[in-house]
Amino acid sequence: MIGADGSQLGIMSSEKALALAESANLDLVKIAPNAQPPVCRIMDYGKYRFEQRKKEKENRKNQKVVETKEVRLGLNIDVADFNTKVNQANKFLKGGDKVKATIRFRGREMAHTSAGLDVMVRFGQAVEGGVIEKPAKLEGRSMQMIIAPATKK
Repeated sequence: MIGADGSQLGIMSSEKALALAESANLDLVKIAPNAQPPVCRIMDYGKYRFEQRKKEKENRKNQKVVETKEVRLGLNIDVADFNTKVNQANKFLKGGDKVKATIRFRGREMAHTSAGLDVMVRFGQAVEGGVIEKPAKLEGRSMQMIIAPATKK
């Protein structure tokens, strides 16, 4: 048994503990019901739940959800378009999001997957502020690579 102020009250019957809680106008709450003997505490349960919800809200507010933004590249991408895609990926990484670079192979382009791999390697080297989390890999008709923001130390 633990008192309202946190002091140890010792082992006692549940009736006596309930009477103590009622005399203090508080609730008797089982903290560790599986322990031998079960551990109970005298507290204002409504206030306790309110504090817990408040802490959970604060934790949710401070969470940063990392999204994955996609940048689509072409097999025969030109220099200007390539630089635009690199700038877009850099902007996403600065915002704390991951970048998924994708090349979709259409028709006869499947015979030139090595050229797609070259484009992906060049893209991975051109992007600043990111580390390659998952290297370029061919999955079906598309090649994908994931770049995560570099951790700041």
